[in-house]
Amino acid sequence: MPRDSSALLTVRDAAQRLNVTPRTLKYYEERGLVTPTRSEGRYRLYDEQNLEQFARILRLRALGFSLHGITEMLKRPLESLDDGRRRYSQESLQQIADALAQQIDTLDARIAAVRRELREAQTVRTELAGDLDYLRQRLSGVPSETLIDERLAATRRRKEEAKASEPPGRRPSTRGGKRNSNTSGASPAAKPAESNDEGESASERKHGSARE
Repeated sequence: MPRDSSALLTVRDAAQRLNVTPRTLKYYEERGLVTPTRSEGRYRLYDEQNLEQFARILRLRALGFSLHGITEMLKRPLESLDDGRRRYSQESLQQIADALAQQIDTLDARIAAVRRELREAQTVRTELAGDLDYLRQRLSGVPSETLIDERLAATRRRKEEAKASEPPGRRPSTRGGKRNSNTSGASPAAKPAESNDEGESASERKHGSARE
Protein backbone atom coordinates (compact mmCIF):
# COMPACT_ATOMS: atom_id res chain seq x y z
CA MET A 1 0.00 0.00 0.00
CA PRO A 2 1.57 3.32 -1.04
CA ARG A 3 2.32 5.79 1.70
CA ASP A 4 0.29 8.99 2.07
CA SER A 5 2.51 11.60 0.44
CA SER A 6 0.94 14.33 2.56
CA ALA A 7 2.37 12.67 5.69
CA LEU A 8 5.90 12.45 4.31
CA LEU A 9 8.64 14.87 5.33
CA THR A 10 11.68 16.04 3.42
CA VAL A 11 15.09 15.42 4.91
CA ARG A 12 15.26 19.04 6.08
CA ASP A 13 11.86 18.87 7.80
CA ALA A 14 12.67 15.49 9.36
CA ALA A 15 15.98 16.83 10.67
CA GLN A 16 14.20 19.78 12.25
CA ARG A 17 11.68 17.45 13.93
CA LEU A 18 14.51 15.38 15.41
CA ASN A 19 16.76 18.37 16.18
CA VAL A 20 19.66 17.00 14.13
CA THR A 21 21.32 17.92 10.86
CA PRO A 22 20.21 16.49 7.50
CA ARG A 23 23.69 14.99 7.19
CA THR A 24 23.05 12.92 10.33
CA LEU A 25 19.94 11.38 8.80
CA LYS A 26 21.75 10.67 5.55
CA TYR A 27 24.59 9.02 7.46
CA TYR A 28 22.27 6.59 9.23
CA GLU A 29 20.60 5.86 5.92
CA GLU A 30 24.00 5.08 4.37
CA ARG A 31 24.63 2.65 7.22
CA GLY A 32 21.41 0.85 6.32
CA LEU A 33 19.62 1.70 9.57
CA VAL A 34 16.73 3.58 7.97
CA THR A 35 15.28 3.34 4.47
CA PRO A 36 13.25 6.39 3.40
CA THR A 37 10.85 6.65 0.52
CA ARG A 38 12.06 8.34 -2.66
CA SER A 39 10.05 10.85 -4.63
CA GLU A 40 9.83 10.81 -8.41
CA GLY A 41 12.72 13.26 -8.39
CA ARG A 42 14.71 10.88 -6.11
CA TYR A 43 14.36 13.13 -3.06
CA ARG A 44 14.29 11.49 0.37
CA LEU A 45 10.89 11.42 2.07
CA TYR A 46 10.37 10.21 5.65
CA ASP A 47 7.21 8.94 7.33
CA GLU A 48 6.40 8.63 11.04
CA GLN A 49 7.84 5.11 11.20
CA ASN A 50 11.15 6.43 9.87
CA LEU A 51 11.12 9.21 12.46
CA GLU A 52 10.49 6.69 15.25
CA GLN A 53 13.40 4.62 14.00
CA PHE A 54 15.65 7.67 13.91
CA ALA A 55 14.57 8.67 17.41
CA ARG A 56 15.38 5.18 18.67
CA ILE A 57 18.81 5.29 17.05
CA LEU A 58 19.55 8.69 18.54
CA ARG A 59 18.53 7.50 22.03
CA LEU A 60 20.78 4.45 21.77
CA ARG A 61 23.67 6.57 20.53
CA ALA A 62 23.16 8.96 23.44
CA LEU A 63 23.45 5.95 25.76
CA GLY A 64 26.82 5.08 24.23
CA PHE A 65 25.90 2.08 22.09
CA SER A 66 27.97 1.48 18.96
CA LEU A 67 26.46 1.49 15.49
CA HIS A 68 27.23 -2.23 15.20
CA GLY A 69 25.33 -2.88 18.40
CA ILE A 70 22.45 -0.65 17.33
CA THR A 71 22.25 -2.49 14.01
CA GLU A 72 21.71 -5.78 15.86
CA MET A 73 19.19 -4.17 18.22
CA LEU A 74 17.10 -2.80 15.37
CA LYS A 75 16.76 -6.30 13.94
CA ARG A 76 14.76 -7.39 17.00
CA PRO A 77 11.35 -6.01 17.98
CA LEU A 78 10.56 -4.44 21.33
CA GLU A 79 7.82 -6.05 23.39
CA SER A 80 5.12 -4.04 25.18
CA LEU A 81 4.91 -4.56 28.94
CA ASP A 82 1.85 -4.26 31.17
CA ASP A 83 2.92 -0.81 32.34
CA GLY A 84 3.04 0.44 28.76
CA ARG A 85 6.80 0.40 28.44
CA ARG A 86 8.57 -1.45 25.66
CA ARG A 87 11.52 -3.75 26.31
CA TYR A 88 13.46 -6.57 24.69
CA SER A 89 12.54 -10.10 25.64
CA GLN A 90 15.18 -12.35 27.19
CA GLU A 91 15.34 -14.28 23.93
CA SER A 92 15.99 -11.11 21.93
CA LEU A 93 18.64 -9.96 24.41
CA GLN A 94 20.38 -13.33 24.10
CA GLN A 95 20.28 -13.13 20.30
CA ILE A 96 21.81 -9.65 20.38
CA ALA A 97 24.51 -10.80 22.82
CA ASP A 98 25.34 -13.83 20.67
CA ALA A 99 25.57 -11.68 17.53
CA LEU A 100 27.91 -9.18 19.18
CA ALA A 101 30.07 -11.95 20.68
CA GLN A 102 30.44 -13.49 17.24
CA GLN A 103 31.53 -10.13 15.81
CA ILE A 104 34.12 -9.79 18.58
CA ASP A 105 35.48 -13.29 17.84
CA THR A 106 35.76 -12.39 14.17
CA LEU A 107 37.58 -9.15 14.99
CA ASP A 108 39.95 -10.96 17.38
CA ALA A 109 40.88 -13.37 14.60
CA ARG A 110 41.49 -10.47 12.21
CA ILE A 111 43.63 -8.66 14.79
CA ALA A 112 45.73 -11.80 15.38
CA ALA A 113 46.24 -12.24 11.64
CA VAL A 114 47.28 -8.60 11.23
CA ARG A 115 49.75 -8.89 14.11
CA ARG A 116 51.32 -11.99 12.54
CA GLU A 117 51.60 -10.19 9.23
CA LEU A 118 53.19 -7.16 10.92
CA ARG A 119 55.78 -9.35 12.65
CA GLU A 120 56.64 -11.06 9.38
CA ALA A 121 56.83 -7.72 7.57
CA GLN A 122 59.11 -6.29 10.27
CA THR A 123 61.43 -9.29 9.98
CA VAL A 124 61.67 -8.93 6.21
CA ARG A 125 62.21 -5.18 6.52
CA THR A 126 65.07 -5.68 8.99
CA GLU A 127 66.73 -8.18 6.66
CA LEU A 128 66.33 -5.91 3.64
CA ALA A 129 67.69 -2.93 5.58
CA GLY A 130 70.83 -4.93 6.37
CA ASP A 131 71.26 -5.91 2.72
CA LEU A 132 70.74 -2.32 1.59
CA ASP A 133 73.26 -1.02 4.12
CA TYR A 134 75.85 -3.47 2.80
CA LEU A 135 75.28 -2.40 -0.80
CA ARG A 136 75.44 1.31 0.02
CA GLN A 137 78.72 0.87 1.87
CA ARG A 138 80.13 -1.13 -1.05
CA LEU A 139 79.09 1.66 -3.40
CA SER A 140 80.80 4.19 -1.13
CA GLY A 141 84.08 2.32 -1.46
CA VAL A 142 84.24 0.19 1.68
CA PRO A 143 86.11 -3.09 0.89
CA SER A 144 83.90 -6.15 0.69
CA GLU A 145 86.27 -8.05 3.00
CA THR A 146 85.67 -5.53 5.79
CA LEU A 147 81.91 -5.67 5.38
CA ILE A 148 81.80 -9.46 5.20
CA ASP A 149 83.90 -9.76 8.36
CA GLU A 150 81.50 -7.40 10.11
CA ARG A 151 78.47 -9.40 8.98
CA LEU A 152 80.04 -12.67 10.14
CA ALA A 153 80.91 -11.13 13.49
CA ALA A 154 77.36 -9.83 13.86
CA THR A 155 75.99 -13.28 13.06
CA ARG A 156 78.20 -14.85 15.72
CA ARG A 157 77.09 -12.26 18.26
CA ARG A 158 73.44 -12.97 17.56
CA LYS A 159 74.00 -16.70 18.02
CA GLU A 160 75.85 -16.13 21.29
CA GLU A 161 73.11 -13.81 22.55
CA ALA A 162 70.44 -16.34 21.62
CA LYS A 163 72.36 -19.08 23.42
CA ALA A 164 72.85 -16.89 26.49
CA SER A 165 69.13 -16.12 26.62
CA GLU A 166 68.19 -19.81 26.85
CA PRO A 167 66.82 -20.92 30.24
CA PRO A 168 69.59 -22.19 32.56
CA GLY A 169 70.00 -25.92 33.07
CA ARG A 170 69.14 -26.91 29.52
CA ARG A 171 71.60 -29.48 28.22
CA PRO A 172 71.73 -31.63 25.11
CA SER A 173 70.12 -35.03 25.56
CA THR A 174 72.54 -37.77 26.70
CA ARG A 175 69.99 -40.55 26.57
CA GLY A 176 71.60 -43.92 25.79
CA GLY A 177 74.86 -43.19 27.59
CA LYS A 178 77.63 -40.66 27.24
CA ARG A 179 78.36 -39.19 23.89
CA ASN A 180 80.89 -41.11 21.82
CA SER A 181 83.52 -38.50 21.06
CA ASN A 182 85.08 -39.85 17.89
CA THR A 183 85.91 -43.33 19.23
CA SER A 184 85.82 -44.80 15.75
CA GLY A 185 89.18 -43.27 14.98
CA ALA A 186 87.84 -41.49 11.97
CA SER A 187 89.10 -37.97 11.52
CA PRO A 188 86.51 -35.23 11.99
CA ALA A 189 84.88 -33.87 8.87
CA ALA A 190 86.56 -30.85 7.40
CA LYS A 191 84.84 -27.56 8.24
CA PRO A 192 83.50 -25.82 5.14
CA ALA A 193 85.35 -22.68 4.20
CA GLU A 194 83.57 -19.51 5.30
CA SER A 195 82.46 -17.16 2.59
CA ASN A 196 84.29 -13.85 3.04
CA ASP A 197 83.10 -12.17 -0.13
CA GLU A 198 79.99 -12.17 -2.31
CA GLY A 199 79.95 -15.94 -2.94
CA GLU A 200 83.75 -16.30 -2.75
CA SER A 201 85.32 -18.46 -0.03
CA ALA A 202 88.29 -17.35 2.04
CA SER A 203 90.61 -19.87 0.36
CA GLU A 204 89.50 -18.76 -3.11
CA ARG A 205 90.10 -15.16 -2.18
CA LYS A 206 93.55 -16.03 -0.79
CA HIS A 207 94.66 -17.92 -3.90
CA GLY A 208 93.20 -15.24 -6.09
CA SER A 209 95.26 -12.60 -4.31
CA ALA A 210 98.40 -14.68 -4.75
CA ARG A 211 97.79 -15.00 -8.46
CA GLU A 212 97.40 -11.24 -8.73
